[in-house]
Amino acid sequence: MLAHARALLTSSPQGRTAYIHADLRSPQEILSASAVREVLDFSQPAALMLVGVLHFLEDKDEPRRVITTLLDALAPGSYLVASHLNPEHDRVGGVAGVRAYRAGGVAVQARNSRELTALAFSGLDLVPPGVVSVSEWRPDSPAPRPTPAEVSCYGGVGRKR
Repeated sequence: MLAHARALLTSSPQGRTAYIHADLRSPQEILSASAVREVLDFSQPAALMLVGVLHFLEDKDEPRRVITTLLDALAPGSYLVASHLNPEHDRVGGVAGVRAYRAGGVAVQARNSRELTALAFSGLDLVPPGVVSVSEWRPDSPAPRPTPAEVSCYGGVGRKR
């Protein structure tokens, strides 16, 4: 990941990129990093993309506080894109996945679609189709889509008022 971040750092001024090494559980550290402040204009709408990371925040990590702190820093009209492991369609596989992460020393917490909606999108205007299996985000495509059980990941997009 660091190699990819370094490659992005060579972009043009219009596509400026910064890389910081920080812990998502410390959102103020992220927001106050000079590299972040140099690249992002917090007076303009932006996208906060929490894709594939929220399930690594357990309840004890206060994920709602993390999300709220980051969203509060963004201008109205900003978007939150979030996805999360979801055990609803494959309980056996979901339990096995959580067990494998934990056996490897990685904290993980699966949440269902209702929990994800309350956690990430409370107070935001959900963009259709709402919080659904990530494979349902482009249903008009003629390409075959995996089933929700094959994906086991829900996602959504919300707009800050």
